[in-house]
Amino acid sequence: MKKILTNKDRTAFNQIIWITISWMLIGVAIAFYEYSVLLSPYVNFTNITLRELITSQLIATFIAGLTGGTVTVIYFQKWIRTKPYGQALIMIIAVYSAVCLAVSYAAGCYFYSQQTGMPPFSKDVQNEILRFISGVEYLRIYIFWLFIMLSTIIALLVNDKYGPGIFIDFLLGKYFRPRREERIFMFLDLRSSTTIAEQLGEEKYFHFLKEVFKDVTPPILYAKGEIYQYVGDEIIVSWKMHNGLENINCINSFFEIKKTLSSKSAEYLTKYGIVPEFKAGLHYGHVMAGEIGVVKRDITFLGDVLNTTARIQEKCNEFGVNILFSKYLSEKLMSPFNDFSPKQIGEISLRGKQEKVILFTI
Repeated sequence: MKKILTNKDRTAFNQIIWITISWMLIGVAIAFYEYSVLLSPYVNFTNITLRELITSQLIATFIAGLTGGTVTVIYFQKWIRTKPYGQALIMIIAVYSAVCLAVSYAAGCYFYSQQTGMPPFSKDVQNEILRFISGVEYLRIYIFWLFIMLSTIIALLVNDKYGPGIFIDFLLGKYFRPRREERIFMFLDLRSSTTIAEQLGEEKYFHFLKEVFKDVTPPILYAKGEIYQYVGDEIIVSWKMHNGLENINCINSFFEIKKTLSSKSAEYLTKYGIVPEFKAGLHYGHVMAGEIGVVKRDITFLGDVLNTTARIQEKCNEFGVNILFSKYLSEKLMSPFNDFSPKQIGEISLRGKQEKVILFTI
């Protein structure tokens, strides 16, 4: 059965839903807080019910979650990744200001209509909305939700860095002590990198690599991959087993990368006279995962699977293919639900390894 949603669409949809739910929960918490303030003996104005406060907050945060969440996922993340931070921040605040104004107006129509008993678009209701938007209270709300929105963007970017679900594990201290995990690894290596570097020169080659990495990162993230390291012109990607096996994400991500670079071939030829191409080696196995470092703490993986994956990737040139993976991984990927037809290359002795590994391509 053909997939209705791509990995990219599914990732964006899930992020928007989580942002909407999170913001609605924050809105409910604010409603309870504001109601508790109204019940204070120091406040005389108490003709607002808890139900009205919660309803107005839910309306505001639902609209904000869907609109703001969609804009954040589709545009804000992209701007932060591809533009100077100062420029991206100015663009984000400008769009946020417009969305905040629209949401406040929509919520105000409901709230003041309930308070005055007048229709939402009556002159009295509109005057109340104008008074609110031009007052200090609106400024307080504006700054508070600006902080929430920027925190959301930071959370999404940190989640990108560590991979789906890893940020939460990091916060909970899951990797504070080393733990044994089974993971899939992919070593992506830029073909003819030395020749390209000599042809372009250091500065232009740096911009070339930066643009290539920018273009290949989204297909990796959409396939639930975790970018473990950038090593020169090489990218090391990791998957938790269930994420990598699902929909053959670990293999499909490579072909999505090829598709992305191919779609931008004209741009690369115009700028650099070269279309980037990657080769990849994949394998899976057990690693020790844990936090290492003090000032720059990060999660590190140690295990023989990384060395073997690197050796597999080195064999791509020898066999004239762009992707190689081990028999062990191939067997894991085989499923009646997957359209997967690997081709066996043969039994190969890997450099520095006594055990022979059977390699496949596709």
